[in-house]
Amino acid sequence: MSFSSHPAWPALPDSGWGEFWLWLWRSRRRVEVVGNSMAPTLQPGDQVFWNPKAYTHTTPTVGELVIAQDPRLPQRSLIKRVTAVQGLHEIHGSQGQRQGQNSMEYELSGDNPGESTDSRHFGRVRSDQILGQVTSRLP
Repeated sequence: MSFSSHPAWPALPDSGWGEFWLWLWRSRRRVEVVGNSMAPTLQPGDQVFWNPKAYTHTTPTVGELVIAQDPRLPQRSLIKRVTAVQGLHEIHGSQGQRQGQNSMEYELSGDNPGESTDSRHFGRVRSDQILGQVTSRLP
């Protein structure tokens, strides 16, 4: 059963055969949830699939669950929800050529604020620290 801690947040779907096949073809990765920071949406021991290529041609939006590099310990990954986006997308010249880089920054929060270490503690994260999008939970 999928839960959402905020009425406006989309529920995380349970994985189906499509997600399983994408995992077999290495288009998805699997990770186990540790800690209570995302409760009630995700519980310790839950397994989720995530897409490391989800933001190749787009950017995260508010409400999405992401895997992000911990700014304090870069070798550690976090599952958090995007709660705010700040910055500019690419800047294009009059001929359509790219003149600037993505300078987006994201506020990330746990669904369980009392148990979460998130942007309230380490600030916003850069685009290159967002590793992918959580796509589903294994049933």
